[in-house]
Amino acid sequence: MKILQVNCVYKKGSTGKIVYDIHTELQNRGHESIVCYGRGIKYDEAGIFKTCPEWMAKINSLWSRISGVMYGSLINPNTEVKQVIKREKPDVVHLHCINAFCFDIYDLVNYLKVHHIPTLFTLHAEFIHTANCGYAFDCEKWKTGCGKCPRPKQATNTWLLDNTALSWKKMKESFDGFEDVMFASVSPWLMNRAKQSPILADKQHTYVLNGLDTKIFSFKENNDVLKKFGISHDRKVVFHATPYFSNDINNIKGGYYLIKLAKKMPDILFVVAGPKVGEFEIPHNMVHLGKVSNQNDLACLYSAADATILTSRKETFSMITAESLCCGTPIVGFKAGAPEGICIPEYSRFVEFGDVDQMASALREILSFCFCKKTISAEAVLKYAKENMVENYINLYKALAH
Repeated sequence: MKILQVNCVYKKGSTGKIVYDIHTELQNRGHESIVCYGRGIKYDEAGIFKTCPEWMAKINSLWSRISGVMYGSLINPNTEVKQVIKREKPDVVHLHCINAFCFDIYDLVNYLKVHHIPTLFTLHAEFIHTANCGYAFDCEKWKTGCGKCPRPKQATNTWLLDNTALSWKKMKESFDGFEDVMFASVSPWLMNRAKQSPILADKQHTYVLNGLDTKIFSFKENNDVLKKFGISHDRKVVFHATPYFSNDINNIKGGYYLIKLAKKMPDILFVVAGPKVGEFEIPHNMVHLGKVSNQNDLACLYSAADATILTSRKETFSMITAESLCCGTPIVGFKAGAPEGICIPEYSRFVEFGDVDQMASALREILSFCFCKKTISAEAVLKYAKENMVENYINLYKALAH
């Protein structure tokens, strides 16, 4: 088979790494694989195409702030990706996150629909079935057409106009009549959400858990990563990985609650990996490492910890949950949608969002157990290995291309 993946990034970020893993694994199995992406540096690799210049994406980003429509364009950036599709004639086009102003979603979906091109669409976030925001939280306007958005700036980055109803209408029109498409959400929770949207309600739905490189993310025994980072290991260690560490109570990653939890549990050492956003004091029992780019160091930090903490308000999957368990470390977190559904329950505890007292109790419980890290890691590797993810996608490709 020949598969063309389309994503906003390649190799970078969570979806870019997933695209890269699918690409390389398909090639390892003898399939032809092509990737089109829009943002970031240009890679000089066979079959890898950057299809949108950065200046064009920036103009479209500016236009979206003026128009209030996030997924259209002032200058259509789809010309080159369409040329790749025409030239390569893939058996299946696999769409991922085609946002970031480097694709016109309405136009690209309509093109695939009109030309009857078998399409698999992986939902990594909510923006396709909401037609606007990446996380709808408690709002349900996406089930009835949006409009009068309760948080238009946060949902669409608009400066002036609330055009969420128009965006919803355009998204629905794009997918209406598209019979050659299947949706694969990255978690059962996200799949059930997508099914409730009038935009996607009549489509085929399934889910495929995200996979990761279990050669990197596996239990690292007797590693000295804490010593490497100058951390004294004389008490229980709880690890927290985040793309950004903020004490803003409204921040989706929940750093505010982590700080509260650390203050409540002074006998525990909290180690945080992720760049700090803003100026604020951290508790005396917390070590902030900043951004940890080395994936092996990250795996060692997971492995060395007694537990990993997840404080997000919403997650559509949670790579942190999968990475931690693959490294043999149990996870404690807030109920955030997907994580409590994709975890391994025996080694996980999830409590109501924002309840720090419940979180502290759940963490104490997990820390009191004598888990075998090798056992946790072995079970998690079977569940989250990228090879399993690719095998599931290949089965979907075959069903679509039949």
